[in-house]
Amino acid sequence: GRSVSGRNARPGDAVLVSGSIGDHGVAVLSQRESLEFETTIESDTAALHTLVARLLAAVPEGSVRTLRDPTRGGLATTLNEIARQSGVGMLLQEAAIPIKPQVNAACELLGLDPLYIANEGKLVAAVAPEAADAVLAAMRAHPLGAQAARIGTVQADDHQFVRMATRFGGQRVIDWLSGEPLPRIC
Repeated sequence: GRSVSGRNARPGDAVLVSGSIGDHGVAVLSQRESLEFETTIESDTAALHTLVARLLAAVPEGSVRTLRDPTRGGLATTLNEIARQSGVGMLLQEAAIPIKPQVNAACELLGLDPLYIANEGKLVAAVAPEAADAVLAAMRAHPLGAQAARIGTVQADDHQFVRMATRFGGQRVIDWLSGEPLPRIC
């Protein structure tokens, strides 16, 4: 009975992710290509219905505007889809995006950007700013959202750009996925 859609993100909304990104895609790639890393990288595959129920119950109706799973094309493509559907832009904070060190290292070794790597047990949400802390707390109280983070803000932008403030103080555009970094894995 809730109106949650890719078309509902509004300027000022908080952008949240339920945990670390890229785990699933790197785990599948390492198995498929028989790559061995010094550490285990496990898929994040999980059913998210209980996490979604918890975060929706934590705030008034209308506070959670958009929910998506960042599978095909990863976090970057998912956020670009939301920006286009809602007619907004986004500004992400690179330092706030949770990426496990072993996933980051594997992506660096393989020349991949973890922002475009598939996830199977994570969700992305655009949430009214006044509800962001409550949604984040509800997510973190659930085992599948323990690493949840506020990673950015929805902004007014006629060009519908997703941009990222880098750790070095600059900004870069997070564009649509060009081609496929990995073959279809699911």
